[in-house]
Amino acid sequence: MLPELPDHALTELGRTEGGPQALALLVRAQDTRRLLALRAVLDATADADPRLCPPAARRRIAEDWALLEAADATAQSPAASPARTRLLHPLVGPWAQRCLTLLRTDPTRPGAPERSRRLAGELAHLGTVAAAAAARANLPFTVRLTPRDGALVLPSIGALRTSAPDDTAYEVTYRYGQLKIREPCGTPVVVRLERGIGAWSDDPAWTPAHALPGLTADAAPTPLDDLDPYRGAEDGAHYRGAGGPATLDDAERKRWLQAWSGTAAELRLGGEQRLTEAVTLLRCLVPLAPPPGSDPHDATASTCSGTRREAFGAVLSSTPPTAPVFAATLVHELQHTKLVTVAQLVPLHRAGGAARYFAPWRPDPRPFDGLLQGAYSHLALADFFQRRALHLTRTAERESAWAVHARCKEQVGAALPAVVGSTDLTPQGRRLVDRMVATYERLDEHRPPRGHTARARAYVDAARTLFSGRRMRSTG
Repeated sequence: MLPELPDHALTELGRTEGGPQALALLVRAQDTRRLLALRAVLDATADADPRLCPPAARRRIAEDWALLEAADATAQSPAASPARTRLLHPLVGPWAQRCLTLLRTDPTRPGAPERSRRLAGELAHLGTVAAAAAARANLPFTVRLTPRDGALVLPSIGALRTSAPDDTAYEVTYRYGQLKIREPCGTPVVVRLERGIGAWSDDPAWTPAHALPGLTADAAPTPLDDLDPYRGAEDGAHYRGAGGPATLDDAERKRWLQAWSGTAAELRLGGEQRLTEAVTLLRCLVPLAPPPGSDPHDATASTCSGTRREAFGAVLSSTPPTAPVFAATLVHELQHTKLVTVAQLVPLHRAGGAARYFAPWRPDPRPFDGLLQGAYSHLALADFFQRRALHLTRTAERESAWAVHARCKEQVGAALPAVVGSTDLTPQGRRLVDRMVATYERLDEHRPPRGHTARARAYVDAARTLFSGRRMRSTG
């Protein structure tokens, strides 16, 4: 059962903040949702029509779940369970959602056999998750796994590039800290596990999983996941303004590490709560290809980022050029993570998707939920950059922070009237929006130097003019 969101937590979160207890509540709610989704997959598989999910597939998922339970039993507490760690990994969420979608297929409709074949491939992924959890639990096992798109991925461990067809079964054995992956009639690839994340092998076909150091001394490493088969959208569509999930080479991983090494300090400059929410909510980073036409080596180049509702704790981003950019990306995206979870706990509005609104941070009209999400995240950015501007000592950095603060504040100011005036807000939504308004007004306690506000207003006015012109052309 999902936890209740008390009024004081909703008030904290409405300020785009959230203390440790409020953030922990959001985490607990999402972990519960994930376990419920996994239970739904198991139940739907057991109840599925044999034409959709044959007995062999049911037996296999039961065996994989039994291996996960055995790995879980080795832990002294749920928090230390390698099985739960793997099941609560953000990218297991898209897997569960995809399985449930396929399990709803009517086996009598055209196309059902193809969807049954796809379902068998999706369900097989649980075997790789179970094998990775059992290996992390130091639990001996032997299983047979099939690759996907030319790679056999063991989450948190690594991936083996394969040459055999994807329906070829590979024998995977674990004993005493060592994995052996054997293709039929082939020489086994030997992989030695490392503590935490990753594993190494002399075989050039093996790529280890990678992680960035913890943001703070007592924080766990953050996976930099460029291997998981569920890190991309199901239909292959690219993320807005980006080229889709990326696979990193050594040079790109070093650029991620360089930016990451200063990110904690940059977050703290924008308020201690920003570092706290990053440590609490961030579970993995998924690299994206850079925006089309950008130079990944240019420190001033634009970046792209995003989150996925079904992948709690994942932030998707192109390679961040600098630590300040990385910090701002996390602040922006983690607000979406927070507000999505809040909306899953309490209804914030009853608006449908038909109405569209001007959002000065987007060229396209947005539904009310998108407007609320954007206003919330940009309000946090306005606060973040104001705090940075008040603490930075170098003139150029301080002026740049003031400029971003002013632009974000004006963008929020342009969106808030539609949000505040909505009759679709629930009482909980009204409470949250009232806190947003109070936070917006508090920003006036420290105004930016002369000129920044005027330029920000001109920027928003230009965006409004372009928006109005496009709407007139589309309806004319």
